[in-house]
Amino acid sequence: GLTVSTFHTLGLTIIRRERQQLGLKNGFSIFDDQDSRSLLTELLHKDTDVGAEEVDRIRHQISNWKNDLVTPSLALSRAGDDQEVRAARIYSQYDRLLRAYNAVDFDDLILMPAQLFREQPRILEKWRHRIQYLLVDEYQDTNGAQYELVRMLTHPEGRFTVVGDDDQSIYAWRGARPENLAKLQEDWPDLKVVKLEQNYRSTGRILKA
Repeated sequence: GLTVSTFHTLGLTIIRRERQQLGLKNGFSIFDDQDSRSLLTELLHKDTDVGAEEVDRIRHQISNWKNDLVTPSLALSRAGDDQEVRAARIYSQYDRLLRAYNAVDFDDLILMPAQLFREQPRILEKWRHRIQYLLVDEYQDTNGAQYELVRMLTHPEGRFTVVGDDDQSIYAWRGARPENLAKLQEDWPDLKVVKLEQNYRSTGRILKA
């Protein structure tokens, strides 16, 4: 049948069905933004008193790493200064505590399925058969992890359609990559591009403005 969902709902479905492979127990929790912020505050206060701004900075950095499929060990190896080294170490501790709590955060809902598919081709093949055709809307707002998830699920046949407009990308601040539209053409050279350039819902005055 037809499944309609967000990326994160799809990721949650995959995690629930493959939780044992991911080291999660039944009834795992999903940390929201406030839960994640509280956990990071607890970790950071072990070293020294920090303000909310520093907590949010590190939380944003960890979110960006997860959206780019960067593990804690890779983040540490790529760290360019003391600030990044500290953030990468906090990232590692944060992830360990999440698993100790039998929990995932919002970014894990994409990261964990993508990592699982990379590491276990047999499970990826099972989901490729389950998702026979994929349609993704607002593709200009996808991040690196979401792009990789689509690529793996649709490779090699390429049974998918994406709809997007790079001029309407407004979520770069939370990891969206409008260049994902152009990248599709590189990964799928035979991709057919259909341009919808006629506007049927705005008056001439609005279009001129």
